[in-house]
Amino acid sequence: QVQLVESGGGLVQPGGSLRLSCAASGSIFSIWAMAWYRQAPGKQRELVARIPSGANPNYGDSVKGRFTVSRDNAENTLYLQMNSLKPEDTAVYYCSAEVSSFRGAVPYDFWGQGTQVTVSS
Repeated sequence: QVQLVESGGGLVQPGGSLRLSCAASGSIFSIWAMAWYRQAPGKQRELVARIPSGANPNYGDSVKGRFTVSRDNAENTLYLQMNSLKPEDTAVYYCSAEVSSFRGAVPYDFWGQGTQVTVSS
C-alpha cells in the first residue's frame, strides 16, 4: 500500500501565502505524475496543478501565475507554493500520485486525506 500525507494547510488572509507538502510512503517503486486537486463546498473537485515525472507541470486556469508546484523525487514529496491567495481558493486540497509498486506494474492512483485551506480576513 501507499500512503500520502498532506500538511501545511491553515487559515490565511487574502493576499497571503501558504506552502503545502505531500509525502508519499509505502510500497513505491516509481512515481509517475503527482498532482494537487481541490474541492470547495458544493463544488466538484478540480485540478490545481499536475507535474509528471521529468516533464513540465500544468496548472488550472484559476491558479496560473500564483501557484507553483514542485516535487522532490528523492524524498517522494510534492509541494505547492500558493501566493496571492484569494477567498475563492478556500477548499480542501488533495494530493494524488500515480504509483507503480514494483517493476512493470501498471500505475495506480493514490490519494491523500486532504488539508483545509481557508482564505479569509
